[in-house]
Amino acid sequence: MQRRIFSGLAALCLAAATLIVPVIGTSAGNTAQAETTNTASLNISPVGANNWDCTPSSKHPNPVILVHGTFETMATNWLTLSPTLKRRGYCVFALNYGLEKGLPGSADIRQSASQLSTFVDKVRAATGAAKVDLVGHSQGGMMPRWYLGHMDGAKYVEDFVAISPSNHGTQGIIVPSSTGMKLIGVVGAVACDACLDQVAGSEFLTELNSIGDTVAGPDYTVISTKYDEVVTPYRSQFLDGPKSKVTNIVLQDKCPLDLSAHISINHDPVMHRLVLNALGTDGPANPAYRPSCSI
Repeated sequence: MQRRIFSGLAALCLAAATLIVPVIGTSAGNTAQAETTNTASLNISPVGANNWDCTPSSKHPNPVILVHGTFETMATNWLTLSPTLKRRGYCVFALNYGLEKGLPGSADIRQSASQLSTFVDKVRAATGAAKVDLVGHSQGGMMPRWYLGHMDGAKYVEDFVAISPSNHGTQGIIVPSSTGMKLIGVVGAVACDACLDQVAGSEFLTELNSIGDTVAGPDYTVISTKYDEVVTPYRSQFLDGPKSKVTNIVLQDKCPLDLSAHISINHDPVMHRLVLNALGTDGPANPAYRPSCSI
């Protein structure tokens, strides 16, 4: 599929390369929180992450690696989940990947998966852990599947938790916006490789899914919201696999009044509880688990 740069999108991305201002809201419609990042701050770690002296405990032997989404950074994407995991006793790590034309998470997804592979090796070497757990959002909930299934990474991962992942693509083009990202319906016109890779039916997704949704080894948990306005339809995020290895969760099946959308789910306490259940369960998340719906 030919990669062409549509002039309007290119201008938008050039502006976003200088300043990306995602507006992050909470699930119950609390006051939105603006987070401003620029390319000079890409290496800022979220609170609780990237302590390279952290030694995994017997209770939580696997370091947790957080994988951000398209146009996000580790600092913005994991502002609240990283310290939550740290408080629960996990060794937490996060990376930035896929930087292209000033935009994180926008490069060819195969290239980004290679960067993830290098980071996993670095974390394992630093902590002495045999395996890690991965938690990713949006592209970060799909890209690791290339690492798992096409780069022999499955042997190094025990749990993979995917939040609003673009597992089977989306019905349009993902572009930057004041809320982090949005979807437009201009097929064949794109300003970043990762955006085109995430269009349903793309060459990349066809190859990614040609070996099946899952591979032997890791346990998979998908957490979706029916209010997702970026990866659509939201049920396309689900993975096919045996119940012993795969759990697909819709946030509103647990908490019907939860209004989290594609970006705001990142800071939703209910999502955090589901992630903790997935990481703390032998296998994928327990489908019968009922998290508290309080904020």
